[in-house]
Amino acid sequence: MWAEIMEEFSDSPSQARIIKFMLENGFGVNESGKVVCNGIPIPATQIAAATSSDRRVVDATVHRILEHSTLGQIFLSMQATPDLSKVAGCLGLTVITVIPVDASRKGIVGAAVKVLTDHDLTIRQIFVTDPYFVEAPRLVIIIEGTLPPGTIEELRALPETKHLII
Repeated sequence: MWAEIMEEFSDSPSQARIIKFMLENGFGVNESGKVVCNGIPIPATQIAAATSSDRRVVDATVHRILEHSTLGQIFLSMQATPDLSKVAGCLGLTVITVIPVDASRKGIVGAAVKVLTDHDLTIRQIFVTDPYFVEAPRLVIIIEGTLPPGTIEELRALPETKHLII
């Protein structure tokens, strides 16, 4: 899908930058041509400032998204989800970040989840950054409480793990 989006916006690097920013942040669009986050409009000037662009480029990007049948449906349905990793400490949660050897390989999430469930840990949130959208993809798992002894070593020993951050 990312290749299709980049092809569609290959004639405008500034619009490609805006659509990438929107995807990275879970921003959608509404029928009236506004950028929204879970239905709440975000001024085009704010998106422009965040992407070192111009409000008119943001408006043109949104218009172009709505004209495209597939992209229109995607962005009309886009929803943002809260990232608990920034507030985990306040909630008594632990954040585990796995940097994979190869993010395109299958089984990374399953292998890490198996280690955690074998230790009877409660997983509160899991998210994976898409290797097509970010340079350094990662798996982030948020669990209740702290890690019992041996868990970190088991996660590090997984063949899918390049680096582990707790």
